[in-house]
Amino acid sequence: MTPLTADRRMLGYDLMRAYPDISCFTTTRHGGVGEGAYATFNCSHYCGDSPEHVRRNRQLLLEALPGPAPELVVPTQTHGTRTLRLTPDFRALTPERKAERLQGIDALLTDQPGYCLCVSTADCVPILLYDPEHQAIAAVHAGWRGTVADILGHVLEEMRLAYGTAGDRLLACIGPSISIAAFEVGDEVYEAFHAAGFDTTRVSCRNAATGKRHIDLWEANRMRLADFGVPDERIELAGICTYNNPDDFFSARRLGIRSGRMLSGITHL
Repeated sequence: MTPLTADRRMLGYDLMRAYPDISCFTTTRHGGVGEGAYATFNCSHYCGDSPEHVRRNRQLLLEALPGPAPELVVPTQTHGTRTLRLTPDFRALTPERKAERLQGIDALLTDQPGYCLCVSTADCVPILLYDPEHQAIAAVHAGWRGTVADILGHVLEEMRLAYGTAGDRLLACIGPSISIAAFEVGDEVYEAFHAAGFDTTRVSCRNAATGKRHIDLWEANRMRLADFGVPDERIELAGICTYNNPDDFFSARRLGIRSGRMLSGITHL
């Protein structure tokens, strides 16, 4: 990943550099106005931070994006599988109606310009998708519950039906999130992956020292992309563990639930 600003408040994905019509990013903990567990660049509105700090940080984010400022669309996530496809009529809704539509949504997709689709994460996996043939984009929040429930598969199928997206034409970025080394889980989480049909020899391991299971959310979602036909060379894995890099990224496991979140976003320019 490459810094998009001198203060490293936003990182860009190298895979998308060949597509100047798209801006694709993940924010960090740098360059904002937040304090304490929200220091400094929290842009999420539902994790307990000062609304004024969130507003100012979002303005800083928009100022760093190239081109005309898009509308930031940030859902209130619930670790589910509900998606929202944005059409031109969404822009005309009142703020209250928009908030209602975005409640309980864990993935956004559109083929319309003027929207910056975002998901909030602090250990969960953000996945950004771009179909250059049909100018379709998506942002997916895939924590372990969403991964088990195949939220990424839901989005890929919706993109196929709505836009004609094909796997061999799709680009996918898997952003900073918790690594297998840091993601220790109980047996019930391991069993959930097993019951969902994941190859647990590829997405899990057991820590020899503790006897605890660990889950690889990066590999689980990479495999789902491969199942859809996305070639390895069209998938960028950031490979950055949020838990092991708390100075640069928010981590709910380290900081607690009442702490900041990164935004990962994608927009047409």
